[in-house]
Amino acid sequence: MKTVSMKTVRLPSGERVPAFGLGTWYLGERPADRAEELATLQMALDAGATLIDTAEMYGDGLAEELVGEAIAGRREEVFLVTKVLPQNASRLRMPGACERSLRRLGTDQIDLYLLHWRGNVPLAETMEAFTELQEEGKIRYYGVSNLDLADMQELWSVPGGPDVATNQVLYNLAHRGIEWDLLPWLRKHGIPVMAYSPFGRGELVHNPKLVGFARHHGMTPAQVALAWLLAKDDVIAIPKTGHRDRLQEDLGALEHRLTKSQLAELDKLFLPPSGPRPLEML
Repeated sequence: MKTVSMKTVRLPSGERVPAFGLGTWYLGERPADRAEELATLQMALDAGATLIDTAEMYGDGLAEELVGEAIAGRREEVFLVTKVLPQNASRLRMPGACERSLRRLGTDQIDLYLLHWRGNVPLAETMEAFTELQEEGKIRYYGVSNLDLADMQELWSVPGGPDVATNQVLYNLAHRGIEWDLLPWLRKHGIPVMAYSPFGRGELVHNPKLVGFARHHGMTPAQVALAWLLAKDDVIAIPKTGHRDRLQEDLGALEHRLTKSQLAELDKLFLPPSGPRPLEML
């Protein structure tokens, strides 16, 4: 497969990473699907979509093992993201959780290590644990996932908090709540968003409004949903698929740059928030 023209997003460090990555939620759990899932991940790398997101929670480590197999022999090409569970986000437990992820991923360093969601461990302690792993060279950057505005404001008050590289949240055409307050705050502080589940649980691509828009403009609904995210300079989209044909369709979004009039039309079809909303999660 040809390499697509890959848009990039700037991290706070100045490093640029692909704006299109691959999620792995539910991958690696069915042995019968493994060969196709491996081929899909490797096809993404071949196409230049070299950011892969996974988590210790996914399949209780099975997704990390799948990713480790997919990137074997080409680790230097990949910007590798994984996540630590809240109960493991303490100074006592994070080192062990990180070591287990490293072993499953078949590498000695994680590019970006995220707190999966907020739990009972104080944010200050989690930042200390991240910083220690960073100093040891086990991780390059750290960040958070599923943190709302109040959480981010609290995070900013603790040592190490302002050094987070991203906030990974649910964000798509049907879930735009972050645009009211969280997204403006992140932009003010130079923190990019990593948008998970760009199709929701798949229902968005069957939405009649999106289907009609896509048909009218010569795209598929999935390509529209991704192109809408890719139109933003500080958003990384991480669609999940274990099928090569779906990946090829998704990558087509990079070739469809939405115009201002198309974006305005989507704003009318999928209204932005008119007030604050609690952060949504899947």
